[in-house]
Amino acid sequence: MPEPFKNFFNIPLIEKMAALFGAADPTFDQAQFVELATKDFEALELKQRSNQIRDAMVATLPNDIDVAGPILVQSLGPEAPVDGGTTQEGAKGLSGFAIMPMADFVAEIGHDEIDKSFAVLEELTKRFSAEFAVRPFIIANPDAAMKQFARWATHDNPHVRRLASEGCRPLLPWGLRIQQFVKDPTPILPILEKLKDDPTEYVRRSVANNINDIAKNQPELVAQIAKQWLKGADKNRERLVRHACRTLIKKGHKPTLTALGYGEIKADFNSFQLKADQLKLGENLNFSFELESKSDVAQPIILDYAIYFKMANGSLSPKVFKLKTGTLDAGQKMQVEKAHKIKQITTRTFYAGEHAIEILCNGETLGRLSFDLAL
Repeated sequence: MPEPFKNFFNIPLIEKMAALFGAADPTFDQAQFVELATKDFEALELKQRSNQIRDAMVATLPNDIDVAGPILVQSLGPEAPVDGGTTQEGAKGLSGFAIMPMADFVAEIGHDEIDKSFAVLEELTKRFSAEFAVRPFIIANPDAAMKQFARWATHDNPHVRRLASEGCRPLLPWGLRIQQFVKDPTPILPILEKLKDDPTEYVRRSVANNINDIAKNQPELVAQIAKQWLKGADKNRERLVRHACRTLIKKGHKPTLTALGYGEIKADFNSFQLKADQLKLGENLNFSFELESKSDVAQPIILDYAIYFKMANGSLSPKVFKLKTGTLDAGQKMQVEKAHKIKQITTRTFYAGEHAIEILCNGETLGRLSFDLAL
């Protein structure tokens, strides 16, 4: 059985942190720090453990970033690998998950000293991303924060460059939502423009994820970005743009699909059928169809299918699934068969009655059939 994720924070790590803080500051109360950081430790989950360690740091370290910052930096271990790896707890000094509460500590005590705090976070992020800790600074002072992010975007360290993108994602999972960037992502765009051709996949993937965040509220803007960035793009940038547009591709957003080269399909849609239109929960929805090209040139295609699930109020709500991405050659007859298991999952409540399945190509509906589901 795998080790619980929360055990990245453990008592030996806390004792190591105490010893290193004490080596940097002989007045540091190591015993009190360990006592506060490990209280009821086994009952706490990962983020709770991190927060408790942060609070222990607030209680025992100087609450002045000018004094505390050098203590943190002196305690650091080697930088994380360039490929984005983070865990090096066995090395001399602190790295890996130990950095999470340290970065949060900086955000806690340094909120009025953005330049000094960011200088410390720049060192911390080389060992473990400080993407969560920078967000309170952005919310409080976006202009000053984004000026620093612009400088980070040209840094020689890939972890710092990644922070310039990852830290300002509007909808960073598990992070504070940056509501002003949800409404208007304009301040982010110059950062992403600088990083779109970064030499490391680690950084480029963050850029794609940032744009995907923007796409959820500003789809037309992202379609425009995709169109611009694909001009003269190399393979790396093409891959970035496609990953950035994954939510809009799945939704069949026409301007985005057009920007990616998926235009109106010239083909006949034939023989769409279900193996059975009466199903029980747990059985497969088997469907098949034929797509026959009516073009004398190859056509890029994205085939998806949407299952319309019955909701509590009787309405039908679609969930889109990927089917095939590729090319429909001139005159080709493409036969497609698929079995989709309608199984119980924790994120969906099923209701008996009429459901539907729809086939989509390049965002356009090709056909739709109904089926009944029994529980």
